[in-house]
Amino acid sequence: MQKKTKSNNQLFSGFSALDTEQINRALAIIALIPEDPQYFRPKGVEVAAVLMDFNVDLDTILAAILSDPRLAHLNPKPNIKQQFGDTVATLVDDVNWLNKLTVYSLEMTDQPNQTETLRRMLLSMTRDVRAVLIKLAYRVQRLKVLPKESYELRRFIAQETLDIYAPIANRMGIHQLKWELEDMAFRYLKPQSYRRIAKSLTDNRVQRENCINGFIGLLKGKLAEEGILAEIYGRPKHIYSIWKKMRRKQLDIDELYDLLAVRVIVDNLTTCYATLGVVHSLWQTVPKEFDDYIANPKENGYQSLHTVIIDSDGNRIEVQIRTQQMHDFAELGVAAHWSYKEGGKHDAAIEKNIASLRKLLEETSSRKEGGDDVLAENFRSELFNDRVYVLTPAGKLIDLVKGSTPLDFAYAIHTEIGHRCRGAKVNGRIVPLTYALKSGEQVKILTAKEGGPNHNWIDPNLGYLKTSAAISKVKSWFKNQQQAQNIATGKAILDKESQRLGLKMLDLAELAKHFHQPDADKLLEAIGRSDINSRQLAAFFKVPELEAPPSVRLRSGQALQGKKPEAKSEVSVAGIDNVLTSFAQCCSPIQGNDIIGYISHKKGITIHRQDCENILHLDPEKQAQLISVNWGAKKARYVVPIVIHAFNSHNLLSDVTQILAQAKIHISNAALDTHPDFSALLNLSIQIENTDQLSQVLNKISQLPNIVDVKRKT
Repeated sequence: MQKKTKSNNQLFSGFSALDTEQINRALAIIALIPEDPQYFRPKGVEVAAVLMDFNVDLDTILAAILSDPRLAHLNPKPNIKQQFGDTVATLVDDVNWLNKLTVYSLEMTDQPNQTETLRRMLLSMTRDVRAVLIKLAYRVQRLKVLPKESYELRRFIAQETLDIYAPIANRMGIHQLKWELEDMAFRYLKPQSYRRIAKSLTDNRVQRENCINGFIGLLKGKLAEEGILAEIYGRPKHIYSIWKKMRRKQLDIDELYDLLAVRVIVDNLTTCYATLGVVHSLWQTVPKEFDDYIANPKENGYQSLHTVIIDSDGNRIEVQIRTQQMHDFAELGVAAHWSYKEGGKHDAAIEKNIASLRKLLEETSSRKEGGDDVLAENFRSELFNDRVYVLTPAGKLIDLVKGSTPLDFAYAIHTEIGHRCRGAKVNGRIVPLTYALKSGEQVKILTAKEGGPNHNWIDPNLGYLKTSAAISKVKSWFKNQQQAQNIATGKAILDKESQRLGLKMLDLAELAKHFHQPDADKLLEAIGRSDINSRQLAAFFKVPELEAPPSVRLRSGQALQGKKPEAKSEVSVAGIDNVLTSFAQCCSPIQGNDIIGYISHKKGITIHRQDCENILHLDPEKQAQLISVNWGAKKARYVVPIVIHAFNSHNLLSDVTQILAQAKIHISNAALDTHPDFSALLNLSIQIENTDQLSQVLNKISQLPNIVDVKRKT
């Protein structure tokens, strides 16, 4: 035990006495865990040792030690918050969550959108970005002990590393971890390719080093003669990146020119081009491999001069020339770096937080007491804080705007799922459709077989929808429904006019052309919207507005003879309801309109709306033919039983009652049966005038939140 303690003291040297005391308390807790020779997973102390190479702060080291998975088996469990403070406790919770996460599947390898969404989810759900750094160190240790695991598990862990964790390390600018993760994962996935490349690099290492050293020595001497100060060093290539380039260019390792690479850092922009001139004057160049990313920066802002030369021995060497500022941006402006490597988008929040992490990793003075207080305050993760990432029951990740609801989720899955959504379960529990989703939750949508959205869903004050895409889909649905309703109304009006005039055939194409409509549907929609009224139709048919002749000639030239049918009156004249009447074609009055009668010499009494243009502009001598009329007796009402099935009984009766009251439908009887899971059956007896009215009210009820089904009871 004494030897182990001494080893730990050496491992964590460099901290102040006060910090060392806290580390020792954390190590004492770990020492309580019984040794298990069969335990091959990473241990907290081993992970902390990896992080020491990055000059991290005390809280990160403590959290790495105390997030050891074996602590879960201690009884009693240590109170980390009480002993080490809120920050360490938060970090430990986040790391434990990351270590237990099981969202990834091998199928995601071929689904770039899913892997990217998972990366964003991991970054969004950690409250402190240092937890991600600790997780990456855990993954390094996990890969080191992977040979002791089964082939299937090795393949799974290695592929997950390449798909998720290496890109995150790259995104965070921690290139040392990125390369280590990639090379170790590649070794498990492609062992033969790994060994072949590694052997080739080993066999040629001395030759490469001599080549690079000779190039650097010659360039330094020439730059010194020109009075140019520069930092020059070889840039190592890693096995996985070599393999990727071999595949991309369809070349063998011996044919790759940029296994030899040198980076030159100079003081200013002018010196970059001066250095390039020196390089090109000393060696033969490969013109097609020259790129001026200073004059033409990449979309992410990356700047550098790239050129390839051929030395006296025929070796190709890639040379990158940049200023220190450009180099800092390339290395520390991590958002830009990962944008062009991984195809992501620039995000100011990422750059801000990652820059803080890089600063903390590289600031050696941060270990001084109180030296990192301000930096730590800015260390809370703001990565993707405007997004939430939730899962379908099948494990697919859905990326949504923060504040999104189950209804937003439903529309993100499929438009029809959204339209028919009537309820939702989050992590197996029924929630309101206005529930604000949280990252990592699993959502199941409950749908009705038929039905559409509710007008309440697009009311911003009610909180049903957050995403603009979902709101747009709901509005489009209502627009299409209104369009279909207008077409149906227009067809009914046109049919009524045809029957009234005794026409057996209408040329809709000619009628549409006359009213400047592109097709028959647009014509019917315009009639249904009253953009084209009965008076205009009468003018087309060449029929006088107040008295139609017994025959009408269509514009197509076909004459149809027939006496206009006369309907039994649906109105009463002077209290008498069996007077022969007909409805005027110019204004098409319907029950509920204020009406007036016109005594016709040929057709009895023609019924007009009181605001009909023909009545308002009637000649004074004809005004004597006007007579007061009223709608006939009220229509009969029938008692109809209906049954409503809902996921949730909350406000069910009051919502349904409100719809019926607005429709002026009386309730004769009501019975509500609720169940332990909060679902409910509502049986109602309502007084209905006709089937159209019944259909309309059932449709409105079906659009209420949480409704599964509503139908007439048989």
